Amino acid sequence: MKLLLAVLGALGISFAAIFFRLSGVSPSTAVFFRTLYALPVLFWLARAHPTTPHIRWLSLFGGLLFGVDLLCWHAAIERIGAGLATVMANTQVIWVGLGAWLLQRERPPTRYLAVLPVLLGGVALLAGLGDRHAFGRDPLVGTALGLAGAVTYAAYLLVHRKACRGNSFPIAQLRDATIGICVMSLLAGLLLDPGFAPVPTWPAHGWLLVLALVVQVLAWLALSVALPQLGAVQGSTILLLQPTGTLIWAGLLFSEAPSQRQWLGAVLVFLGVIAVQWPRSPAVSAGKG
Repeated sequence: MKLLLAVLGALGISFAAIFFRLSGVSPSTAVFFRTLYALPVLFWLARAHPTTPHIRWLSLFGGLLFGVDLLCWHAAIERIGAGLATVMANTQVIWVGLGAWLLQRERPPTRYLAVLPVLLGGVALLAGLGDRHAFGRDPLVGTALGLAGAVTYAAYLLVHRKACRGNSFPIAQLRDATIGICVMSLLAGLLLDPGFAPVPTWPAHGWLLVLALVVQVLAWLALSVALPQLGAVQGSTILLLQPTGTLIWAGLLFSEAPSQRQWLGAVLVFLGVIAVQWPRSPAVSAGKG
């Protein structure tokens, strides 16, 4: 059952970028409403799971970081497509290791430093450096946004790991983090995004409602419950279904066709993520969506 939950969760979040593109709204609009629509369900599910004020504030702060990540990621999708942006987002495992090393004195395995140049080379290829056939309307800026999102997502995961040590319930943490995401996206929409649209329209908000319920609630809950119960290798492998799935759905639905160099970059990123994440606990490295 836990294996099935993890697979369904990974496949569920693989559709996050797809639902966003189908909605056709701006990044802050999508992030705000995916969380706003999810919150009533999360409050109802978490009603019997109290948490401490300390854990709640940690989760809220983590949600603010997660909100920055989602805003950067959605902006990257507009510039380099759903598939490549999602591959970029999954470099978070590298930045989690670096952050844990710098902030918490957790020295990463030796191969971490050996893999880092390979992964960064993959990022450079994804950015289309020197590639006249690079896919995306602005691959360099899109890759930079994806990288910024991966770094802030890694910061969220470090905060989330600290909150987990408080023995809080996953549903309560997800609810509080979602509140933080909602607040951050609203501030970004009002202050920074001229395309922010606070008035619901159809069919855009049909897709945002699906995004909220399928990804923000069901998929994330499935991963939160299942991943801590799986082995590191099994959990890490299952999580790779997410960027792989997004690449496939984006190609089928939107005819996204990265150049040969960008495909090579995606392969290098995948290999780098696998090499770094393979023995690590999946509780530290959740999927992206």
